[in-house]
Amino acid sequence: MAQKKTFFYYLRRDWQLYLLLLVPFTFAFIFKYLPLSGLLVAFKDYNIIKGFWASEWVGFEVFKDLFTRPEFAKAVRNTLLLNLSDLILSFTVPIMLALLINEIRGNVFKRVNQTILYLPHFLSWVIIGALAYQLLGFGSGMINNLIEQLGGGRIPFLQEDLHWLFSYLAIGVWQGMGWGTIIYLAAMSGVNPELYEAATVDGAGRWRKMWHVTLPCIRPTIVVLLILSLGNVMGGSFERVFALQNMATTEFTTTIPILVYRWGIENGDFSRATALGLFQAVIGLILVLASDRVANRMGEDGLL
Repeated sequence: MAQKKTFFYYLRRDWQLYLLLLVPFTFAFIFKYLPLSGLLVAFKDYNIIKGFWASEWVGFEVFKDLFTRPEFAKAVRNTLLLNLSDLILSFTVPIMLALLINEIRGNVFKRVNQTILYLPHFLSWVIIGALAYQLLGFGSGMINNLIEQLGGGRIPFLQEDLHWLFSYLAIGVWQGMGWGTIIYLAAMSGVNPELYEAATVDGAGRWRKMWHVTLPCIRPTIVVLLILSLGNVMGGSFERVFALQNMATTEFTTTIPILVYRWGIENGDFSRATALGLFQAVIGLILVLASDRVANRMGEDGLL
């Protein structure tokens, strides 16, 4: 009877691989797990003079104060509004775009289009925000100048709350749709060509092939990415809102990340900012676990 090999056997045999694993493990431990001790600030009346451990322990008093503040309710509402709207658009558009790119037969044209669509992802939101105000500004924006020259009236794309909301969503779709197609195109490349051949024999056109062959084959990928995206519904992009906000549009720009920045960095209220960040993380974790459970019940492969 062969002796069962232990972990130490594989450790001696593949020690070089385990040594390489120490680098990402060490990075994750130092920058991801050690900072979790800072969450204790949410349960203390933190005083920067007294320090982390000497500050008074107040339990859930910070959370009670947090939940009664009007800014908190507004931040939660705006965060859900922006992120759910963004999820509907920014999640579905890359799928449709990937389906269209997958149908392109010319390889050169296909690669050029993919490269052009990827480029906005590599621009920081500071640059995108500056470009947005240069193009969409009410007073001197290039697009408004063009509209005025054509006989139309100027549109406050970024200077009125409702227009700002639609501009925010459109800019987000433009920035992320190309990069979002990468995983879907990779999943489509793994579809069995015999399925398309069988569909052709049955008389299916390109639309039928996309609907009845391509989409069902990439459905597990869509489900996993949807679960991961749902975990960010209570988060959102601080840089995106911060780069596009202005004093004229304040109805939708107070989100949870922005409120954490204002309380923690601008006002020095570290306990309340940490409590809000912890609340955001816990809700995100619950959403991921709940959506994963729903996916499993529907017969899909989730994360767990």
